[in-house]
Amino acid sequence: MASAPPLLCLLVAAAHLAGARATTPPEEPTATAWGLEGPSLSPGQPSPALEDWEEASEWTSWFNVDHPGGDGDFESLAAIRFYYGPARVCPRPLALEARTTDWALPSTVGERVHLNPTRGFWCLNREQPRGRRCSNYHVRFRCPLEATWGAWGPWGPCSGSCGPGRRLRRRRCPSPTGDACPGRPLEAQKCVRPTCPGARVSLRDWSGIVAITDAHGTFRMPGVCANSRANVSAQMDGFSAGLGQAQANGSISAVVTVVLNKLEKPYLVKHPESRVREAGQNVTFCCKASGTPMPKKYSWFHNGTLLDRREHRYGAHLELRGLRPDQAGTYHCKAWNDAGTVRSGTAWLTVLGPGQPACNPQPQEHLIKLPDDCGQPGSGPTYLNVGLCPDTLCPSPAGSSPRCGDAGSRCCSVRRLESREIHCSNYVLPVKVVAECGCQKCLPPRGLVRGRVVAADSGEPLRFAQILLGQEPIGFTSYQGDFTIEVPPSTQRLVVTFLDPSGEFMDTVTVLPFDPRGGGVYHDVKAMRKKAPVILDAGESNTIPLGEMQDEAPLGELVLPPGAFRRADGEPYAGAVEARVTFVDPRDLSSAAAAPSDLRFVDSDGELAPLRTYGMFSVDLRAAGSAEQLQAGPVAVRVDAGQIRMAGHVEALRLWSLNPDTGLWEEESGFQPERSAAARARARARARREERVFLVGNVEIRERRLFNLDVPERRRCFVKVRAYANDKFTPSEQVEGVVVTLVNLEPAPGFSANPRAWGRFDSAVTGPNGACLPAFCDEDRPDAYTALVTASLGGEELEPAPSRPRPRAATVGVAQPYLERLAYRRSDHDDPALKRNGFRINLAKPRPGEPAEAKGPVYPWRSLRECQEAPVTASHFRFARVEADKYEYNVVPFREGAPASWTGDVLAWWPNPQEFRACFLKVQIQGPQEYMVRSHNAGGSHPRTQGQLYGLRDARSVRDPERPGTTAACVEFKCSGMLFDQRQVDRTLVTIMPQGSCRRVAINGLLRDYLARHPPAAPADDPAAFSMLAPLDPLGHNYGVYTVTDQSPRLAKEIAIGRCFDGSSDGFSREMKAEAGTAVTFQCREPPAGRPSLFQRLLESPATALGDIRREMGQVARAQAQATGPLRTRRGRAQQ
Repeated sequence: MASAPPLLCLLVAAAHLAGARATTPPEEPTATAWGLEGPSLSPGQPSPALEDWEEASEWTSWFNVDHPGGDGDFESLAAIRFYYGPARVCPRPLALEARTTDWALPSTVGERVHLNPTRGFWCLNREQPRGRRCSNYHVRFRCPLEATWGAWGPWGPCSGSCGPGRRLRRRRCPSPTGDACPGRPLEAQKCVRPTCPGARVSLRDWSGIVAITDAHGTFRMPGVCANSRANVSAQMDGFSAGLGQAQANGSISAVVTVVLNKLEKPYLVKHPESRVREAGQNVTFCCKASGTPMPKKYSWFHNGTLLDRREHRYGAHLELRGLRPDQAGTYHCKAWNDAGTVRSGTAWLTVLGPGQPACNPQPQEHLIKLPDDCGQPGSGPTYLNVGLCPDTLCPSPAGSSPRCGDAGSRCCSVRRLESREIHCSNYVLPVKVVAECGCQKCLPPRGLVRGRVVAADSGEPLRFAQILLGQEPIGFTSYQGDFTIEVPPSTQRLVVTFLDPSGEFMDTVTVLPFDPRGGGVYHDVKAMRKKAPVILDAGESNTIPLGEMQDEAPLGELVLPPGAFRRADGEPYAGAVEARVTFVDPRDLSSAAAAPSDLRFVDSDGELAPLRTYGMFSVDLRAAGSAEQLQAGPVAVRVDAGQIRMAGHVEALRLWSLNPDTGLWEEESGFQPERSAAARARARARARREERVFLVGNVEIRERRLFNLDVPERRRCFVKVRAYANDKFTPSEQVEGVVVTLVNLEPAPGFSANPRAWGRFDSAVTGPNGACLPAFCDEDRPDAYTALVTASLGGEELEPAPSRPRPRAATVGVAQPYLERLAYRRSDHDDPALKRNGFRINLAKPRPGEPAEAKGPVYPWRSLRECQEAPVTASHFRFARVEADKYEYNVVPFREGAPASWTGDVLAWWPNPQEFRACFLKVQIQGPQEYMVRSHNAGGSHPRTQGQLYGLRDARSVRDPERPGTTAACVEFKCSGMLFDQRQVDRTLVTIMPQGSCRRVAINGLLRDYLARHPPAAPADDPAAFSMLAPLDPLGHNYGVYTVTDQSPRLAKEIAIGRCFDGSSDGFSREMKAEAGTAVTFQCREPPAGRPSLFQRLLESPATALGDIRREMGQVARAQAQATGPLRTRRGRAQQ
């Protein structure tokens, strides 16, 4: 019998992805001009309720970006999205409401206005009745609860590395209710790769390999009948196994297509969450991983021990019924696929015994500092225990449902407040203290990250850069490079990418630390400018150096062989190539701030592990004269082994690429030694010189364009750092939300203070118990690794404890002799003229058997829990805020770093726990020194709070380096607006009073006119102080008022302070510009010797002091009137 014809087969790599339906945007409503028809509402009366609308929808918060002037008042939707962030208003608003800042409707005040939900609001002066100008309006929008799609993100990588495939792009459905948007979140597009050579082909029913694919990805299998419908499988390194069935295409032949998918390591998209339960209740932990192929095997661990799968019958979910106390502890999961494994974060299960309360009704101690005049003279600061409730979980009343989340989650929070009175010098200070804690519904945590993206080399903002969360677009940076990101629930790593629209900067992929408890964090992000392009000939071999440090040899080079370039469809490219290779050189210490990602990878155990870098590079290849992006490969990466001086690192060096979805580095190839041609020539000439040895690795340049030369380092530790409100380092005054950054340095031999390069960097956010930062360390050689540690809060640099002339254990916070071994040095240790913004230490790993090193500040890698839970008495490094001459007092206590500590009360400084508005007034002082300025904030127009204190704020004025004899202070005051019950507005009565013998000499003209047009006036206007009923609308720098609304109180304040220092409504500065954007000016002089200051006299005897001031000012005014005449007197009064 004749042999059967061969089976001709084709092996390709592809991915099957569903397409996405396009949606057509609705037609824009026509703008109308009207006076807001409908029932007239009195000021402060709430607008139509949610139930008045037929479709599910809700109102946004109020916005005000423009002030009346010129042609009128304009509140365009584009400007609102620009200044408040694009995510604050839905893509297609249903309606718009406008009110004056006195909460009157346009029809009530008789003004003609224009409203268009898709364009905004405008009021034109020329359209108003004779003699009338437009009022100042603020607006809000009605948004549908049913979600609408956001913009499409960029196209992702092709599904495989060989053969035809598909690539996809994503869009996001920002639904507030969790409902799905109509349509699909993915859109697919065909793409082409080179075929898959070298794949191993076999038949399901036969043993062994029957064929190998050729260079075109095809193979032949003789001896198989055409109509046999044989099942053919194929395997290839780096791909999951594929299976296909032969289909006859004639009487003597058949064809089969086998699809291979590129392996992708699993990564977690949902981590198990901590829970509290009572004994006998049930609990469900959930874990979800993604990857290629999709992980289907899960394992669960309790206190590090594998749980029996058959006993618990778990998969991605672990359900425990009838809980016992011994089941309390830690839980985590692991997920597997063919590419590897990944480990989840740790969840804590607390099991309460019978009668054991989840929330102790007795509050814990929480000390606040009282004003200086509320204590005994000469006894130092006085503190008052106002109590706090621990921010801990409570068990759900109904136990657990099979769902992953606890819908009715409860937390330990304030149940009852009590009013107290503190007797101070000649006045009584009211305060409310926590009297009882209890389990109540948790405030939803809203983790918030704000910041600014600027060029690393020039500081210019990265304007209108697209922001991606993973691969989903979520918005754009502003004109000033600012951004705001709300952290999605259950997020553990916030991976954000900033794409420069101009193409001049590298894609900035960064992992931003955030506060998982819902606080706000501010980040300065540096973008790396691409190198200038060089023109390459695709038909020749091309070499591009990696690293161009002055007086230093390149670290390596990129070698592109002839014919290495391809188009996106896989076709060869033979023209001129415009190449931009940007190298992040760790020998340049300033480059650490712009390095992408956080230098982590998933090790063989599925855990996140750190890398030590020797350089990163970005490759941008385009067809010359066009924007077409090219691919290349294989490309050789040659590294000079002489530049890698750490023991064992030459052998361990690997080449990695960055996965922009996860922010993790994935291994591309290893390195092999190679002698350079020049070295071989010198050897043949018998030269006795040292030969340069190169390490060579290979990489394909496709969608991934960020690469790394890294070594997995096993010598790892954690470093404990805390931040404090001032340099007294009081335990009760720790500051949360501070971003602490640790840069690992490799010292030059014998010069620990002169680093040769940085190796990695890490950032963490301080919580109620500080922060633990990963670092490389060494037990045998304390100076094998050193570190530079810095800290910032909202752009403000914090100062570490001093080290001159030698560090003191009590000040630094580290016990001796460990402190000596760590060699602590603040940045100004050797030169007092340098900034005091960081410290350097040797990363000496604690030695076993040394009691002084067992309690921090450096902890072994496996002792993370001990580091996180270390008491404040254990050793740690310290930072303090520079603005120590600042004081804040709230009648209703609130910890700004812990949003769950908010309590609903009419005297609360912040009336809304979900949105915080910070207000500052800029006060200029003409005088020979710096002065303390106080703002006294009380109820002004609300009947329930009128005359009652909200709080006090003190701020010391700051010198203007350009103007000797002039200082300025940015003083916070309580913003006017609705109280927490949202029933009626209160215009806060604010009194600004500087310390010392001061008198007011000028008021901002625009502010004075505004207050005159918005009565009532402040009840008293003393010439030694400034009083006002605070404006309802946010005004701006032209008025000397700085207002910022944010979801984090601390971020709102820090941004407002930066604008106040700068004297602008959108700038930021930490250098005081005393002449720009001031509200009120005082002139101060030194009091005569032996006479108490005005500030002290007002505290001790307010009535007498105010009488003296009026009498003195009257005498001065009469003398001026006699000397200059009536006209000059009237002008002088007008200036006050």
